[in-house]
Amino acid sequence: MPTTMKEDYYQILGVERTASEVEIKSAFRRQAMKYHPDRNPGNKEAEEQFKKVNEAFSVLSDPQKKQVYDQYGHEGLNGAGGFGGFNANGFGDIGDIFGSMFGDIFGGGFRRSGKPRAQRGEDLKLDVTLTLEEAFAGKEVPVEYTRLDNCTACDGSGAAPGSARKTCRSCNGSGTVTYSQGFFSMRQVCPDCGGRGTVVEKPCSSCRGSGTKHVKENITVKVPSGVRSGITLRVSNGGDIGTNGGGFGDLYVEVRVAEHKIFQRAGDDLVLDATISYPQAVLGGSIKVPTIEGKEIEVNIPKGTQFGEVLKVQGNGMPKLGKKGFGDLLINVKIDVPKRPTARQKELLEELAKELGGKKSFFKELFGK
Repeated sequence: MPTTMKEDYYQILGVERTASEVEIKSAFRRQAMKYHPDRNPGNKEAEEQFKKVNEAFSVLSDPQKKQVYDQYGHEGLNGAGGFGGFNANGFGDIGDIFGSMFGDIFGGGFRRSGKPRAQRGEDLKLDVTLTLEEAFAGKEVPVEYTRLDNCTACDGSGAAPGSARKTCRSCNGSGTVTYSQGFFSMRQVCPDCGGRGTVVEKPCSSCRGSGTKHVKENITVKVPSGVRSGITLRVSNGGDIGTNGGGFGDLYVEVRVAEHKIFQRAGDDLVLDATISYPQAVLGGSIKVPTIEGKEIEVNIPKGTQFGEVLKVQGNGMPKLGKKGFGDLLINVKIDVPKRPTARQKELLEELAKELGGKKSFFKELFGK
């Protein structure tokens, strides 16, 4: 019978013969994920390719075998080089590679410990909305939400009163089971006990054996002064309860500051539009403007103030979050131009135009007459 020509190991992994150890491992990860049986159920071609990928990696990841293969090819591995061919048990660090690579995909990955792993509870997130005044002063915000906690009826065991949890027969208390496919085996979370290593024969009627229940929580979240939209506060252990003693997750509270009808925010500064008369712009004077604290302050208008000029009042903005001091109040100046001036106003403006050397037609364009 004719001898079947085996595929080149470098071609199987899709790397050059000069590939480094890191490049070989990286290529193996890509190919293994692509052809893994759990990702291709019932696909015989993928299963065969997966075996080829593992065989190629077992050789190219071993410096001695790689050297023999590079010199003598497949024949060297079959005896000429003294290695006795491919052995599925010679994978070296393949378990470590698959442990990190497939852990999230297939649930749990490889674990060397025979004890169920403690798993921290899920984090939770909610939003709170404050007014700008509340963001300025800071506020203790009452929050009500629902999270998972231990069932009080069974104290989190899941077992009915008078009974107890027993070792899971499927995994013998390890919390994991091993699946074998040919020469390759993979450890996964036990589907019967969910990774806890124990099961209940008489489930708690309150939580139906889960050991957890949804409970309402009422807490107060302290929002610091100067907070901005998008800032997220963490409440330690405010999330769901974990499994196997893994503890609680955290609660994340995202703050939103509502828009204000008068002030706009620019970082730690507050921006306010203020309209002055034309004589005030020319001659100067003062105006009163509100502050975020609900007070009024007097602001000086310099002579010759132009439309769109910004006046700054230091220290009347928002508190600097986590720092000392305040931002500034920025006053965006607008000049009031009368749309329907009286006859006397037009007369005075025309005299002013002559005095300034302007043209009468300017006021005609401005007022329409």
